[in-house]
Amino acid sequence: MTSPNTTTLDHTRIEPGILYFGTPVVLLSTANEDGTPNLAPMSSAFWLGWRCMLGLGARSQTAHNLLREREVVLNLPDDRLADAVDRLALTTGRNPVPGGKAERGYRYEGDKFGRAGLTPLPSQTVRPPRAAECPVAMEAVVEATHPLAEDDPDQRGGIIVFEVRVQRVLVHDGIRLPGSTDRIDPDRWRPLIMSFQQLYGLGPRVRESTLARIPEGMYRGPDIARSRVAGAGRGALDTRQ
Repeated sequence: MTSPNTTTLDHTRIEPGILYFGTPVVLLSTANEDGTPNLAPMSSAFWLGWRCMLGLGARSQTAHNLLREREVVLNLPDDRLADAVDRLALTTGRNPVPGGKAERGYRYEGDKFGRAGLTPLPSQTVRPPRAAECPVAMEAVVEATHPLAEDDPDQRGGIIVFEVRVQRVLVHDGIRLPGSTDRIDPDRWRPLIMSFQQLYGLGPRVRESTLARIPEGMYRGPDIARSRVAGAGRGALDTRQ
């Protein structure tokens, strides 16, 4: 006999156009050819240690800047900055606007920080600036690029995955764990989440994770030691628009 709850566990095949099940929004600041900063929202990012993988359209201004300059700041907005992030929606720093983006309604914007209402601050180890209002800013350098969907002639060359190495992590004191020197308090950090093209905040913690019993220090890798000597002699990006 079929259990009355069986139907709630059934899976139905669907073909959604996107698979954004919920990832943090990242504002990537990079340096344009003329020395001014570009700022672009994205959420195709994940971290392993002090490395991060960024998936970007190959024709975007951010991708062009990363390939040329090899530097970036990963600014993480919290849920209070949803309006600032949304002001960057449907804008691009690429002029002329790539055809695919033009079809979606994108327009050129040369002053991304001004458009978002965010304040550029000089970085410590790279030329692109940090966004002052974002509680987290991670200065990073490109270590490798990886093509995506090279097996498909229709997609080949359209997406680049950038492997970046974080060499400085800067945070607002308000999200630090009291009594610690290097830890973020997950109850104070409220990341802005993109889920199926909508912006969300986090709900309260559901329960303690068993993984939290592992001391965070046991995850510290060699990239942290490398970060302590990063940026010697580097100048800050000209933030003039």
